[in-house]
Amino acid sequence: MKANSLLPIRSTGIQVPKICFGTTALGNMPDTYSYEVDEKRAIETIIAILTSSTPFIDTSRIYGAGRSEQRMGLAIRELGGLPDHAIVSTKLDRDLDSGIFDAAQARRSLEESLEAMGIDHIDILHLHDPEHAESLDLVTRSGGAIDELYKMRDEGLCKAIGLAAGKVDVMLPILKSSDFDCIITHNRHTLVNANGKELIDYADANNIAVFNAAPYCGGALAKGTASVKRYVYQEVTEQMLNPLRAVEAVCDKYNIPPGAAALQYSMRDSRISSTICGVSKPERIAQTLEWANYPISDEAWKDLLAIPRTSDDPEATREYTPG
Repeated sequence: MKANSLLPIRSTGIQVPKICFGTTALGNMPDTYSYEVDEKRAIETIIAILTSSTPFIDTSRIYGAGRSEQRMGLAIRELGGLPDHAIVSTKLDRDLDSGIFDAAQARRSLEESLEAMGIDHIDILHLHDPEHAESLDLVTRSGGAIDELYKMRDEGLCKAIGLAAGKVDVMLPILKSSDFDCIITHNRHTLVNANGKELIDYADANNIAVFNAAPYCGGALAKGTASVKRYVYQEVTEQMLNPLRAVEAVCDKYNIPPGAAALQYSMRDSRISSTICGVSKPERIAQTLEWANYPISDEAWKDLLAIPRTSDDPEATREYTPG
C-alpha cells in the first residue's frame, strides 16, 4: 500500500495516510534524543511535512515543554495557514508540575494547544500518558479528563479522539471502558518487540484505528547501532542492542536500509492505519517516503520475520523525562 493511500477513521470524516510524521524531536528534547534541534530547522521540517504528499503531523502539548506546538504555529503562520488536506494530531496532557490530569487541566491543555498553533480546532485529539498522571482516577472518573475529551468532540473542537500512551496494562482497561476512535502505541510493535499485540488486536477487532509510533526503536534502526547507542530513548548495554544488530545483519545481506525494513514492517500490517515516524530535519521526509517504497523481497522478509521478538515492555527500565 502506498504511503499516501488514505484510510478512514470510523465515521469521523477523517482519512489518514499510511505515514504520519512525529514532532517530539522538533520540540528540542535532548534528554530523550541526545541531540538538539533549533527553531529554524524545526520550522523548515514542519513546512516540509505539511507540504508533502503525506501532510499528517503529530505533536503534543508537552513535547519540548510546549516548543513543538509553538514551532508548529510559527510554521503554519509562515505558510499562511494550514495547507488543504493537512491533518493535525495533538494530545491533551497533564500539568507537568503537579501531575494533575483532571477535566480542568484537559481543557487548559487544549486551549494552550490551539493558541500555540494558531488554529481553531484539532483533527485528532488524544488523551496522553495517563500512566504518568498524579491520579488515574481523575482521568477516568465520571466528569474526569476523558469525559472532558468527549465534550471537546461534541463541541466541534476536534473531529476524532484517541488514547496515546505506553503501558499496555494501563491502556487496555481504559480502551475497553471508553469510546475512542483511535489509539497511538509506541515502540511496542517493531521488528524486535511485540509488547503491543493484545492492544492492537483489541483495537482492530473493535474498529479503533491504530497509529503505530516509533518503528525505528527510538532511532537506532534509522541511523544504525554503530552511531546510535540508544534503544527506546534510553542508553543501553551492548546486549540490549543485539536484536537490532540481528535486523541490521539481515538487511546487510539483502542490501536493504534497516529503516526501510522497520517502516514497512509496520506499514504492511493490515491492523495498522498509520505509522508515526519521528523526524528531525527536512530531508528525513523524502527519505521516509523512499523507505516506504523500497523493494524488499519475500526471501528477505522470511529472514526478517524469523528474528525473535520479545513481548517484554521495552520501556520497563526507562526513566521518563519530557525534555
